[in-house]
Amino acid sequence: MFKVKKIWVAVAMLTMSLPTLAQDEIEASLGTDVVSSYIWRGQHNAGVSLQPSASLSWKGLSLGAWGSYAIAPQAKFEGTQEELDVTLSYNIKGFTVGVTDYYLFDTGHPFFKYGGLDKTSHTFEANLGYDFGFLSVNWYTNFAGADGTCSHGKRAYSSYLQLDAPFKLAKMDWTATLGAVPYSTSFYAADQSSGFHINQIALRAEYPIQCGKSFKIPVFGQLIANPSSRDFYYLIGFSINAL
Repeated sequence: MFKVKKIWVAVAMLTMSLPTLAQDEIEASLGTDVVSSYIWRGQHNAGVSLQPSASLSWKGLSLGAWGSYAIAPQAKFEGTQEELDVTLSYNIKGFTVGVTDYYLFDTGHPFFKYGGLDKTSHTFEANLGYDFGFLSVNWYTNFAGADGTCSHGKRAYSSYLQLDAPFKLAKMDWTATLGAVPYSTSFYAADQSSGFHINQIALRAEYPIQCGKSFKIPVFGQLIANPSSRDFYYLIGFSINAL
Protein backbone atom coordinates (compact mmCIF):
# COMPACT_ATOMS: atom_id res chain seq x y z
CA MET A 1 0.00 0.00 0.00
CA PHE A 2 2.85 2.36 0.83
CA LYS A 3 4.45 1.67 -2.57
CA VAL A 4 1.17 2.42 -4.37
CA LYS A 5 0.90 5.80 -2.57
CA LYS A 6 4.46 6.62 -3.60
CA ILE A 7 3.64 5.84 -7.22
CA TRP A 8 0.54 8.09 -7.16
CA VAL A 9 2.54 10.91 -5.56
CA ALA A 10 5.20 10.56 -8.27
CA VAL A 11 2.54 10.64 -11.02
CA ALA A 12 0.92 13.74 -9.50
CA MET A 13 4.25 15.54 -9.27
CA LEU A 14 5.07 14.66 -12.88
CA THR A 15 1.64 15.88 -14.05
CA MET A 16 2.05 19.21 -12.26
CA SER A 17 5.49 19.66 -13.79
CA LEU A 18 4.37 19.10 -17.41
CA PRO A 19 3.32 22.73 -18.04
CA THR A 20 6.70 23.87 -16.74
CA LEU A 21 8.49 21.40 -18.99
CA ALA A 22 6.46 22.62 -21.97
CA GLN A 23 7.51 26.21 -21.30
CA ASP A 24 11.16 25.09 -21.35
CA GLU A 25 10.93 23.82 -24.92
CA ILE A 26 12.69 25.67 -27.73
CA GLU A 27 10.23 27.33 -30.11
CA ALA A 28 11.00 28.00 -33.77
CA SER A 29 9.49 30.20 -36.46
CA LEU A 30 10.11 30.29 -40.20
CA GLY A 31 8.47 32.40 -42.86
CA THR A 32 8.77 35.11 -45.46
CA ASP A 33 7.14 38.37 -46.50
CA VAL A 34 6.72 39.60 -50.06
CA VAL A 35 6.44 43.40 -50.22
CA SER A 36 5.90 45.91 -53.01
CA SER A 37 8.61 48.18 -51.54
CA TYR A 38 11.27 47.86 -48.85
CA ILE A 39 10.95 50.92 -46.62
CA TRP A 40 12.93 51.13 -43.38
CA ARG A 41 12.47 53.91 -40.84
CA GLY A 42 10.99 56.28 -43.39
CA GLN A 43 13.59 55.60 -46.09
CA HIS A 44 13.12 53.77 -49.39
CA ASN A 45 15.72 51.01 -49.80
CA ALA A 46 14.35 48.88 -52.65
CA GLY A 47 11.38 47.97 -54.81
CA VAL A 48 9.57 44.60 -54.78
CA SER A 49 11.39 42.43 -52.25
CA LEU A 50 11.41 38.97 -50.73
CA GLN A 51 12.06 39.12 -46.97
CA PRO A 52 12.60 35.71 -45.30
CA SER A 53 12.97 35.28 -41.53
CA ALA A 54 13.76 32.52 -39.04
CA SER A 55 14.12 32.47 -35.26
CA LEU A 56 14.63 30.26 -32.22
CA SER A 57 13.38 31.27 -28.76
CA TRP A 58 13.73 29.79 -25.29
CA LYS A 59 12.70 31.26 -21.93
CA GLY A 60 12.53 34.80 -23.32
CA LEU A 61 15.86 34.51 -25.17
CA SER A 62 15.59 34.77 -28.93
CA LEU A 63 18.01 34.43 -31.84
CA GLY A 64 16.68 35.47 -35.23
CA ALA A 65 17.78 36.16 -38.79
CA TRP A 66 15.98 38.42 -41.27
CA GLY A 67 16.88 39.13 -44.87
CA SER A 68 15.75 41.27 -47.77
CA TYR A 69 16.38 40.57 -51.44
CA ALA A 70 15.13 42.86 -54.19
CA ILE A 71 13.29 40.73 -56.75
CA ALA A 72 13.59 43.46 -59.38
CA PRO A 73 16.61 45.65 -58.40
CA GLN A 74 16.38 49.27 -59.49
CA ALA A 75 19.41 51.54 -59.46
CA LYS A 76 17.35 54.66 -58.74
CA PHE A 77 16.71 53.51 -55.15
CA GLU A 78 19.24 54.62 -52.56
CA GLY A 79 20.45 52.19 -49.89
CA THR A 80 20.95 48.45 -50.07
CA GLN A 81 18.85 46.00 -52.07
CA GLU A 82 20.32 42.89 -50.40
CA GLU A 83 20.53 42.66 -46.62
CA LEU A 84 21.01 40.16 -43.78
CA ASP A 85 20.23 41.04 -40.14
CA VAL A 86 20.95 38.84 -37.13
CA THR A 87 19.37 39.73 -33.77
CA LEU A 88 19.93 38.37 -30.26
CA SER A 89 17.35 39.59 -27.75
CA TYR A 90 15.86 38.89 -24.36
CA ASN A 91 12.28 39.62 -23.33
CA ILE A 92 10.80 39.48 -19.84
CA LYS A 93 7.44 40.88 -18.75
CA GLY A 94 7.27 43.37 -21.63
CA PHE A 95 10.87 44.56 -21.30
CA THR A 96 13.22 43.87 -24.24
CA VAL A 97 16.96 44.26 -24.65
CA GLY A 98 18.76 43.22 -27.81
CA VAL A 99 21.66 43.57 -30.24
CA THR A 100 21.39 43.47 -34.04
CA ASP A 101 24.07 43.04 -36.70
CA TYR A 102 22.95 44.63 -39.99
CA TYR A 103 24.95 43.49 -43.03
CA LEU A 104 24.49 45.21 -46.41
CA PHE A 105 25.76 43.10 -49.31
CA ASP A 106 26.23 45.80 -51.93
CA THR A 107 28.33 48.34 -50.02
CA GLY A 108 31.77 47.07 -51.03
CA HIS A 109 33.00 44.94 -48.11
CA PRO A 110 32.95 41.13 -47.67
CA PHE A 111 30.96 39.58 -44.84
CA PHE A 112 33.94 38.72 -42.62
CA LYS A 113 35.50 42.18 -42.72
CA TYR A 114 34.96 44.24 -39.59
CA GLY A 115 36.04 47.76 -38.67
CA GLY A 116 34.72 51.24 -38.09
CA LEU A 117 32.60 53.61 -40.16
CA ASP A 118 33.66 53.16 -43.83
CA LYS A 119 35.77 50.00 -43.23
CA THR A 120 32.94 47.48 -42.94
CA SER A 121 29.46 46.72 -44.23
CA HIS A 122 28.25 45.67 -40.77
CA THR A 123 26.38 48.02 -38.43
CA PHE A 124 25.90 46.96 -34.82
CA GLU A 125 22.89 48.34 -32.97
CA ALA A 126 21.66 48.00 -29.37
CA ASN A 127 17.97 48.15 -28.49
CA LEU A 128 16.02 48.81 -25.29
CA GLY A 129 12.24 48.70 -25.22
CA TYR A 130 9.10 48.18 -23.21
CA ASP A 131 5.67 47.00 -24.32
CA PHE A 132 2.77 48.45 -22.31
CA GLY A 133 0.23 46.52 -24.38
CA PHE A 134 -1.48 49.58 -25.84
CA LEU A 135 1.90 51.13 -26.72
CA SER A 136 5.44 49.86 -27.25
CA VAL A 137 8.47 52.16 -26.92
CA ASN A 138 11.87 51.26 -28.40
CA TRP A 139 15.20 53.09 -28.44
CA TYR A 140 17.94 52.00 -30.88
CA THR A 141 21.60 53.14 -30.93
CA ASN A 142 24.46 52.16 -33.25
CA PHE A 143 27.55 51.37 -31.19
CA ALA A 144 30.02 49.88 -33.73
CA GLY A 145 30.61 49.27 -37.40
CA ALA A 146 29.36 51.39 -40.28
CA ASP A 147 27.67 54.21 -38.41
CA GLY A 148 26.91 57.75 -39.55
CA THR A 149 28.88 60.84 -38.61
CA CYS A 150 27.92 63.95 -36.68
CA SER A 151 28.58 67.55 -37.73
CA HIS A 152 32.19 67.22 -36.49
CA GLY A 153 32.87 64.21 -38.69
CA LYS A 154 33.09 61.73 -35.80
CA ARG A 155 30.96 58.67 -35.08
CA ALA A 156 27.43 59.86 -34.33
CA TYR A 157 26.24 56.80 -32.37
CA SER A 158 23.14 57.23 -34.49
CA SER A 159 19.94 56.63 -32.54
CA TYR A 160 16.28 56.11 -33.27
CA LEU A 161 13.12 56.31 -31.16
CA GLN A 162 10.02 54.40 -32.27
CA LEU A 163 6.50 54.28 -30.80
CA ASP A 164 4.00 51.63 -31.94
CA ALA A 165 0.33 51.57 -30.96
CA PRO A 166 -1.65 48.45 -32.00
CA PHE A 167 -5.45 48.39 -32.16
CA LYS A 168 -8.32 46.53 -33.82
CA LEU A 169 -10.85 48.09 -36.17
CA ALA A 170 -13.28 46.65 -38.75
CA LYS A 171 -12.03 43.07 -38.13
CA MET A 172 -8.45 44.06 -38.97
CA ASP A 173 -5.27 44.47 -36.92
CA TRP A 174 -3.87 48.00 -37.12
CA THR A 175 -0.61 49.58 -35.96
CA ALA A 176 0.13 53.30 -35.80
CA THR A 177 3.86 54.15 -35.78
CA LEU A 178 5.85 57.28 -34.99
CA GLY A 179 9.62 57.31 -35.55
CA ALA A 180 12.14 60.05 -34.74
CA VAL A 181 15.89 60.69 -35.03
CA PRO A 182 16.91 62.51 -31.81
CA TYR A 183 20.08 64.26 -33.00
CA SER A 184 22.24 64.98 -36.02
CA THR A 185 23.63 62.01 -37.99
CA SER A 186 24.41 61.20 -41.60
CA PHE A 187 23.21 57.60 -41.06
CA TYR A 188 19.69 58.56 -42.17
CA ALA A 189 20.93 60.06 -45.41
CA ALA A 190 17.52 60.62 -47.01
CA ASP A 191 16.42 62.94 -44.19
CA GLN A 192 16.91 66.69 -44.55
CA SER A 193 17.66 67.74 -40.99
CA SER A 194 20.69 68.54 -38.85
CA GLY A 195 19.02 67.77 -35.52
CA PHE A 196 15.93 66.23 -33.97
CA HIS A 197 13.32 65.31 -36.55
CA ILE A 198 10.43 62.95 -37.21
CA ASN A 199 11.05 60.76 -40.23
CA GLN A 200 8.25 58.21 -39.98
CA ILE A 201 4.49 58.51 -39.48
CA ALA A 202 2.87 55.25 -40.53
CA LEU A 203 -0.37 53.33 -40.38
CA ARG A 204 -0.50 49.60 -41.12
CA ALA A 205 -3.52 47.33 -41.53
CA GLU A 206 -3.40 43.53 -41.65
CA TYR A 207 -6.06 40.92 -42.39
CA PRO A 208 -5.61 37.12 -42.60
CA ILE A 209 -7.12 35.51 -45.72
CA GLN A 210 -8.33 31.96 -45.13
CA CYS A 211 -6.83 29.40 -47.53
CA GLY A 212 -8.30 25.98 -46.92
CA LYS A 213 -9.36 24.75 -43.51
CA SER A 214 -6.17 25.39 -41.52
CA PHE A 215 -4.00 27.81 -43.50
CA LYS A 216 -4.13 31.61 -43.46
CA ILE A 217 -2.13 34.19 -45.40
CA PRO A 218 -1.84 37.57 -43.65
CA VAL A 219 -2.20 40.40 -46.17
CA PHE A 220 -1.17 43.91 -45.17
CA GLY A 221 -0.96 47.45 -46.43
CA GLN A 222 0.91 50.44 -45.00
CA LEU A 223 0.91 54.19 -45.50
CA ILE A 224 4.23 55.85 -44.59
CA ALA A 225 5.08 59.53 -44.51
CA ASN A 226 8.54 61.00 -43.92
CA PRO A 227 8.09 64.68 -42.96
CA SER A 228 11.86 65.26 -42.99
CA SER A 229 12.50 64.14 -46.58
CA ARG A 230 8.95 65.13 -47.65
CA ASP A 231 8.31 61.66 -49.06
CA PHE A 232 5.15 59.56 -48.93
CA TYR A 233 4.93 55.82 -49.57
CA TYR A 234 2.33 53.10 -49.83
CA LEU A 235 3.23 49.43 -49.74
CA ILE A 236 1.30 46.18 -49.79
CA GLY A 237 2.47 42.66 -49.03
CA PHE A 238 1.64 39.24 -47.70
CA SER A 239 3.23 36.71 -45.34
CA ILE A 240 3.79 32.97 -45.61
CA ASN A 241 4.55 31.27 -42.31
CA ALA A 242 5.85 27.69 -42.31
CA LEU A 243 6.19 27.51 -38.50
